[in-house]
Amino acid sequence: MTAETAPAAPVTADIAKHPPSLRTLFFAFAKMSLSGFGGVLVFARRAIVEEHRWMTAEEFNETFALCHFMPGPNIVNLSLVFGSRLRGIAGGLAAFAGLLGPPTLLVTGLAAIYGHFGQVDALRRVLAGVSCVAVGLLASAVFRMMSPLLKKRDVLGLMVMLAVFAAIGLARLPLPAVLLAAVPLSLAVTYAKLRWAR
Repeated sequence: MTAETAPAAPVTADIAKHPPSLRTLFFAFAKMSLSGFGGVLVFARRAIVEEHRWMTAEEFNETFALCHFMPGPNIVNLSLVFGSRLRGIAGGLAAFAGLLGPPTLLVTGLAAIYGHFGQVDALRRVLAGVSCVAVGLLASAVFRMMSPLLKKRDVLGLMVMLAVFAAIGLARLPLPAVLLAAVPLSLAVTYAKLRWAR
């Protein structure tokens, strides 16, 4: 089912009234993680926003942004926050177990195989191709996460985003220092926009 033909996204209140079961959360995050060669973010966004419609694009962006400020991998934080939001602590643990359990078993097996055949030239070329695919998937996710800003024509938001990209990606400034400057700036811009809109 494509995004165009899928039913309208339920409002947050409906999801809170009929949240997915723990089993559904486990298998949904297991499917995301097992699909996520090179990164789970692409598949997590697709599953949560487009397939299951558990969040709007804006809610996903806001939750994922929150997860950047928590210690640990962002996608792991997202599974805990998202699962806890829908099913409490048990939901967070179910999503967490689904995200990390099956891939851990798979990667352990692949690591054993790589230990025996890692120097085979054909395998090294295959892994190089897989890394290119991962970069493409990540670029796709970034573009999709930008779409709410583009649709709203949020020029200031896009400028803040580009400034953060330039600081981290081009100038190689440390992430914590950039966030310490970018977060107050982003909050000030949002507050000013809300005041201006009144």
